[in-house]
Amino acid sequence: MKWTKHYQTARTPQNQPIPGTSQKANNAGGYAWEVGDWIQLDRFLILGSEGGTYHVSEQKLTIENAEAVRRCIEQDGIRTVKRIAEISESGRAPRNDPALFALAMCAGFGDQQTRKAALEALPRVARIGTHLFHFMDYVQGFRGWGRGLRRAIADWYNQKDVKALAYQAVKYRQRDGWTHRDALRLSHPKAQSDAQQKLYRWITQDEFAPAEGLEIVDAFRQAQTASLKEVVGLIEKYRLPREAIPTEFLTRPEVWEAMLPHMPLEAMVRNLANMTRIGLVTPMSEASRLVVRKLGSSEAIQKARLHPIKVLAALKTYQAGHGMRGQERSWTPVQPVVDALDAAFYTAFGAVTPTDKRIMLALDVSGSMECGQIAGVPGLTPRVASAAMALVTAAVESQHMVTGFSAANGGYGGQWGGGDPGMTPIKISPRQRLDDVIRTVAAVPMGGTDCSLPMRYALKENIPIDTFVVYTDSETWAGRIHPTQALQQYRREMGIAAKLIVVGMVSNRFSIADPKDAGMLDVVGFDTAAPEVMSDFMLQ
Repeated sequence: MKWTKHYQTARTPQNQPIPGTSQKANNAGGYAWEVGDWIQLDRFLILGSEGGTYHVSEQKLTIENAEAVRRCIEQDGIRTVKRIAEISESGRAPRNDPALFALAMCAGFGDQQTRKAALEALPRVARIGTHLFHFMDYVQGFRGWGRGLRRAIADWYNQKDVKALAYQAVKYRQRDGWTHRDALRLSHPKAQSDAQQKLYRWITQDEFAPAEGLEIVDAFRQAQTASLKEVVGLIEKYRLPREAIPTEFLTRPEVWEAMLPHMPLEAMVRNLANMTRIGLVTPMSEASRLVVRKLGSSEAIQKARLHPIKVLAALKTYQAGHGMRGQERSWTPVQPVVDALDAAFYTAFGAVTPTDKRIMLALDVSGSMECGQIAGVPGLTPRVASAAMALVTAAVESQHMVTGFSAANGGYGGQWGGGDPGMTPIKISPRQRLDDVIRTVAAVPMGGTDCSLPMRYALKENIPIDTFVVYTDSETWAGRIHPTQALQQYRREMGIAAKLIVVGMVSNRFSIADPKDAGMLDVVGFDTAAPEVMSDFMLQ
């Protein structure tokens, strides 16, 4: 009998753990390593849990992530608060809701020092009125309205300049069933100036008295009964935001034209379809030139914390020419705007250092990657989003190849010919527009998940690779050899100390990277810091 047929560390089916390792059963029936709570904290803060995954419901995934956050709080509450604030402030996450939820957990579950730190960090994480209302909604799930929470909410208001606070009161009037009136009545802040006192009185009692810094409030009040011409004048003079404009005027090009020059970059990106549909952003128009100019400013993109996911979502929607609900609200995309959005996607990641290494960018295009949503963006699955993220590295690296991998349902190969079974060379490059890339990847056939395929393919075809970058959910199960074993075999037979970077595209607990192997690294998909971290690791 050949005993190693049933038990060995060089080649083990993925539905069994590698002997002597700490592998755990993943959600697909295969085995992988569990990431630590701190890595899962990062995954949750950046990717969220909206929509769940192919194998895990939204409810279960959220509970798993919340439990990881709770364990981080128990291990080191101060470190948890600092990490939440760091990722939120730096704009590394596409949405701030997970950070606000995790901060609310710190304010509820933490010890006295952690609760104090969480409430002190509130202005750093809740930077606008919407954030504050989200936090207030979340925190009620973990604690009552004690003195510390009331003081933190009061400080959020009192520490702001009165002009900035007036803008918040006009632009973010209510969210999640909360209003500024609710917040002020619960927290009882003591006004720091006469102007601030007048602002609080307007918010809580709708009694307005003019004061320096409250001009935007007066303009907002006037706009509610003004004519179209008067509204345009108020926008130009006081920079009224869209939320302050009566609904009946939001279909008028003159109104959007007045708002566009001072419109925040994220709001502009979000409203490109509206401005095109009503006839403001048209080919050769001054408005389209202004949009392109604003999207072309790397300084403005970084200052606005415009996350690549938001650019990608806007590009995906704008290029389609219609909303998610169908054709009734359609528009004709302006090509220079499409091109500017495409370029802004790369800019939003910041500078990435080229390594001149030989890199395989391997996209998991299996069926499980087609489910769920990246950061809650409808239609943006991990499968297509991973292709967009791979192009960030491809754009700066001279030696790279892009492949897609997926095993057949039985786990023994692909459903199409060419190369190693299950491997499909994907003809995409940074020279293509992102919408074209997304369509190309979406057309690749799907099957089971076998994350050993990139290494096996490179070995079979004798392709020299310094770093394999695998974009996956790590729900691998279909192969006759584990990915880490395939990498070790590649290293031995090719004589190359190849590295493996695993880009986690969902916020589950699993990774194909062996935590004991210094040549393997886990990063979080669509973390804006990830491409530069990957470059640093390749150069080590």
